[in-house]
Amino acid sequence: MTRWPGTYADTGVFVCFEGGEGSGKSTQSGLLREWLQEQGYAVLLTFEPGDTIVGRELRRIVLSPSTGQLSDRTETLLYAADKAEHVDTVVVPALARGDVVITDRYVDSTLAYQGAGRSLLVEEVEHVARWATHDLRPHLTVVLDLDPRHGLSRFAGRDRIEGESVEFHERVRESFVAMAKSDPDHYLVLDARADVDEIAAQIQAAVAPLLTQAKQR
Repeated sequence: MTRWPGTYADTGVFVCFEGGEGSGKSTQSGLLREWLQEQGYAVLLTFEPGDTIVGRELRRIVLSPSTGQLSDRTETLLYAADKAEHVDTVVVPALARGDVVITDRYVDSTLAYQGAGRSLLVEEVEHVARWATHDLRPHLTVVLDLDPRHGLSRFAGRDRIEGESVEFHERVRESFVAMAKSDPDHYLVLDARADVDEIAAQIQAAVAPLLTQAKQR
């Protein structure tokens, strides 16, 4: 995979949670926000796709089973559009304020799902996603690793992406792990089956050294 030098925010701290379905990203991102707020930091917890007015409509399109089949390229561009709007209107302003920004999914999800999961070249998907986000990269990406058979079993109903085959989700999982191995200084891979509090403690330990850049309330 082609690796650009990358642009990391020079104000604020940017933390991303990635992983397959049912891996606990929402739980752990919420626990991290609570911990940071207890320490007195200004925190923004956000997510992709859908945490903008435009993004909500894009989320409906890409996740609703009623959408049916989409061209792989169309799907990728819809996710890229969500990311462009999210970064420009939510993430960058918060980082400029000196906040700690925590996002549930970011560019790596597009590389894993639309690149490795679909039939597209990951290099091409990455070029589009990096352009859409100004090549803004998290200071830390936490990958919650889980066998997709376990994660998917946690859902009674499934959206359009969750409803893909186990083989699709296995490719996604492998992609997340491979990205983490390629840049260990900016990734933390954790077993999502571990105790929730144990996982949270490991995340806090990894985030703590980054907080010198963050603004306290």
